[in-house]
Amino acid sequence: MTHHLPGVYIVSDSIGETAEMVVRAAASQFNSGNMEIRRVPNIGDRDTIIHVVEQAVANNFMIAYTLVIDELAQFLKEKAEEAGVVCIDILGPVIDAFKKLSGIEPKKEPGLLRKVDEMYYRRVEAVEFAVRYDDGKDPRGINLADIVLIGVSRTSKTPLSMYLAHKRIKVANVPLVPEVAPPEELFKQEKGKVIGLTINPEQLYHIRAERLKSLGLKGQASYADEKRILEELEFADKVMKKIGCPVIDVTNKAVEETASKILEIYYRRLSNV
Repeated sequence: MTHHLPGVYIVSDSIGETAEMVVRAAASQFNSGNMEIRRVPNIGDRDTIIHVVEQAVANNFMIAYTLVIDELAQFLKEKAEEAGVVCIDILGPVIDAFKKLSGIEPKKEPGLLRKVDEMYYRRVEAVEFAVRYDDGKDPRGINLADIVLIGVSRTSKTPLSMYLAHKRIKVANVPLVPEVAPPEELFKQEKGKVIGLTINPEQLYHIRAERLKSLGLKGQASYADEKRILEELEFADKVMKKIGCPVIDVTNKAVEETASKILEIYYRRLSNV
């Protein structure tokens, strides 16, 4: 006899992301790929709850819910019990535990959970953006980005883009190479949106030499040639001066430290808009 996990209705007064993540995490402990999830978001009335319970009975589904308004949560619980539907409260026990230990009354505002869900989606969107517009792949990203990082190879443009993406900021990055004319879009952005990254030539030489070594390539390649590095940095400096953008020296700086400086520039620009 083949056993399948039951389908699940996700009932939420938000978009249901939190409940679905918990349900999928639990389902991963069972050796089955046949679980169906149907979200019923933004619940605010009893009629929808009655309809969902009826559908759960008809389809032999269980219900998992995140309803922070007690009246709706209690109504769903009663209706599910009457109909013999398995009904799981995802948030309630945790909220009750916090209330019991802290003595603080919860706000019971549905919008708060929605904000958490929205923050999650913005983070995912920013990460996807950073991947799509990494390394100058598509100059259209320059206009769409919140921040554009420019600099020669190995100035931490990609790690910084990903770090800032996790703070829900869309970052495009563009490498500056003497043989390639910088995208025209760079020169048309508002002041402070494009940020230049520079580095001490000696440190850049060591970083690139180590990079070549890790790839099993010869140390004499032009990529790690001292003269070539100076040429690239000089070219990048001219581009940054032409744009008139702020420039951050990343020499001996951790990604977090550089990101902090980028965020200062970013928020200063926003406050002046």
